[in-house]
Parts: sequence; structure tokens; C-alpha cells
Amino acid sequence: MSVRITGNAVRTTQDEVVDRTLNRRTLFDRLASISIHRDTMTTVHSFAPVEPGRAKILILGSMPGKASLRAGQYYAHPRNAFWPILGQLLGFDDNLPYAGRVTQLRDNGVGLWDVLQTCTRTSSLDSDIVESSIVINDFPGWFERHPDTRAVFCNGGKAYESFQRRVVPILPESVRERPVHKLPSTSPAHAAMRPEQKAEQWIELIGGYL
Repeated sequence: MSVRITGNAVRTTQDEVVDRTLNRRTLFDRLASISIHRDTMTTVHSFAPVEPGRAKILILGSMPGKASLRAGQYYAHPRNAFWPILGQLLGFDDNLPYAGRVTQLRDNGVGLWDVLQTCTRTSSLDSDIVESSIVINDFPGWFERHPDTRAVFCNGGKAYESFQRRVVPILPESVRERPVHKLPSTSPAHAAMRPEQKAEQWIELIGGYL
């Protein structure tokens, strides 16, 4: 008995081989993508705080973004609304050199820092921070140095959540009673509010403490 292998059968076998090859390549591509994603995980560190001689308030971010880390400056992204808002609040030109803007904060009793001292993340987005990697800054030390800090203002939800969850429980009871306000993020990634709406809320909340 003989078996005839037709042209269709040969083509079917070839198609199956091609399918298996493509499936292997897809798997390899996915594994490569995972490897690349892991390679982009970066450990980042925040800056030293801006400390006035006598702090009236403390403004906290979560962790500087990539533009700020490259520049070595708080809120260096050109579309971040932080400096225009603080300029409007305190009455200085937000186009001043960075050192001049920092001096304005100090002269007005405004402290500036981040909740996180270090963390691992894949981008500047707070949502990409690996929670298990978070180390917070020394806030008991801050309040020892600046006992007259009247209130804390958190720039965005991540800073507020991290401060309430990780910092408040380790503070002395007298410090825990001080107001902690959540402000709309000045990041351009928070596009649900216009910059002028953010400025209105910041100025309304902070103004009474200065």
C-alpha cells in the first residue's frame, strides 16, 4: 500500500513549521521585553531640603522627576506649575535664577522637601514607584530643627498618602496634631485641572499660614 503526499499536505506541514517558528519568536520577544523593562528600573534619591532659618510651613513632593534630577533642582520641568504658583503667592518673579527662587522661599519661611528619601521606579510617574523600595526622609529631625512649622502641604496625592501612612505614625503626638493639607499636583501629568485652578487652591490654603 502506498501513500501519496499531495502538494496541499506539503504546504500544510510547511505552514505548521512557520506557525511554530513565529510562536517561538513571539515568546522570545515577550521575554526580551520583560528583561528590558526590568533593566529600566532605577533607584533614585531626593534632594536635601530647602530649610529657612525659621520655617512656618513645609511643602512636600513625593520624589523629584527625571527633569529635576538631571538639573539638580526642585521642580525643573518647564511645564510644572510649582514655581509660577509660589511666585504668585510670595510676590517674586518665577523667572529668577534657581538660587534666587530658593532664597525667596527661605526668606518667607517656606520649607521644601520630598516625603521619599529613596525609591525604585521606571519613570517619573508616582504610579511607577515600587512601594516596597520606599525609604522616607527624616521628618522627626525636621520638626526638631523647625518646631514652629505650623502646617504641612503635600503636592499631590502620592506625597499626601505617603506622609500620612509612613511619616505621621512615627512623629511625636504634638506634631501629629498639626494640619496636613493635600494640594493638587503641580505636575503637568495632572491635567484634570488648569494651572490657574491649581494656583487658586494653593494660594487659598497656604496664604493663611504665612
